[in-house]
Amino acid sequence: MTPTDPKADLHFYLQSARDALLWKLEGLSEYDIRRPMTPTGTNLLGMVKHVASVELGYLGDVFGRPSGEPLPWIEDGAESNADMWATADESREEIVGLYRRAWAHADATIDALPLDTVGRVPWWPSGKNEVTLHHAVVRVIADTHRHAGHADIVRELIDGAVGMNEGRDNMVPGDAAWWENYRNRLERAAREADGKA
Repeated sequence: MTPTDPKADLHFYLQSARDALLWKLEGLSEYDIRRPMTPTGTNLLGMVKHVASVELGYLGDVFGRPSGEPLPWIEDGAESNADMWATADESREEIVGLYRRAWAHADATIDALPLDTVGRVPWWPSGKNEVTLHHAVVRVIADTHRHAGHADIVRELIDGAVGMNEGRDNMVPGDAAWWENYRNRLERAAREADGKA
């Protein structure tokens, strides 16, 4: 087995999640990228705003490398959950631009510091707030992939588009009729199992 560069591996998985998340915005209207698709308000542009804030925090501030980006939605006194949605005055371009700048800032932190560098998470309890860069990168990868999965489901609910990126949906082949039959089969199995409980 050929050894790999741990930083390159981490960056690959982080970037694949970033790309997948942003792809979910492509081709959609302003309404569709902002509209709440779950009872808790999950929406595509809000997830991008959130993960941008997460990267700037965990892969910037935590390691004494503040970006200088204003993030009023996470400051003391900000409205609860304000990082999970975009106001009408916050444009898609502004949020996506912020996210791309967060990538660059986070990538510079990863490149500049050894993975065993210790940082302090100011929003964690004192005495339990130390974290290595390696841990922080893994945490950000997990969070970003989690939200990319949410975005995949939200996008499917909006227009049926699924997958990691354009041209690679990772789905079994099937037309609309095949998927309808498949879904109906799952519904029947669920009802049958429920009847046996």
